Amino acid sequence: MTGYSDERRSLGNLALPKGVSVAKLAMGELEATVMDTLWRDGGWMTPGDVHDAIGHERDLAYTTVMTILVRLCNKGRLERERRGRAFAYHPIMTRAEHSAARMREILAAAGDRTSALNHFVKKLRPAERAELRRLLAERKP
Repeated sequence: MTGYSDERRSLGNLALPKGVSVAKLAMGELEATVMDTLWRDGGWMTPGDVHDAIGHERDLAYTTVMTILVRLCNKGRLERERRGRAFAYHPIMTRAEHSAARMREILAAAGDRTSALNHFVKKLRPAERAELRRLLAERKP
């Protein structure tokens, strides 16, 4: 697999690689495009695969894609394994897990968590509120 540790630390019910904080998970536009490509594909992708997938959308050099993948790997967002002469990359968290981690980060920074949650719930559509109620009911002891 990678030179990265499989040790993980907990963030609520999510696991992040040891030494990676959620604050490190913020993404720029190119990083987000690469992550979207990896999440959409669902498998392991080489820099060439990623470049082929987004090359028609953006005028990016292959080396730029490689740099973005290495940076995401160094941030603890991706794992990698050797595939011939290249590395193949795969997201450590699913898109849903990443979104949940970002929501927890924002909530932690809100100061008044109750007020922030209240404002969040007020903006949910009725169907989303019903889904939230169902999910909370499932987790009752």
